[in-house]
Amino acid sequence: MRTNARDAYDAEGRRKYLSKAEGLKFLQQAALRPNLDALFCRTIYYTGCRISEALSLRCADIDLEMNVLLIRSLKKRERKEIRRIPVPELLAKELMGVASSREGEPIWPFSRTTGWRIIKSVMNAALISGIHATTKGLRHGFGVRGAMVHIPVSLIQNWMGHSDPSTTAIYLAVKDEEERELIEKTW
Repeated sequence: MRTNARDAYDAEGRRKYLSKAEGLKFLQQAALRPNLDALFCRTIYYTGCRISEALSLRCADIDLEMNVLLIRSLKKRERKEIRRIPVPELLAKELMGVASSREGEPIWPFSRTTGWRIIKSVMNAALISGIHATTKGLRHGFGVRGAMVHIPVSLIQNWMGHSDPSTTAIYLAVKDEEERELIEKTW
């Protein structure tokens, strides 16, 4: 049985996204890291952006008035597309504090590989393992969290930078937590 890259589960039925509880463990462990690493982890968690997209963020990409990050969709290189993703006010302020001292430069002065290592290290410290213990697992988790609280698909699609609504629809099919709540009522 082949797996589709656009499924929330692999061919063996393992989920590719972080659950809500795992996401909270990830954030708790990220908070124990040096500030720059913690901000990097929180930015990816709260925006669902890709590592390369986070690494391209600059001071000008933070809208403090609306607490929004302007993320350049790097998968759409042939046309410039900016996604406006709301973030917690505290995250926006902390990012601006770091970014303002690096005017014109990226917020994070490290490579994509270092970013991947930071995420992997926090996953390990949070005791999260499996195919979902990755940046992509954080991205999928962002989509699933949105779907679970019934955010309109069009908003999730815009925030994630999907051009095709069917790509976003995979997050609507995820029902693990809802199913568990329902079946527990029968126990």
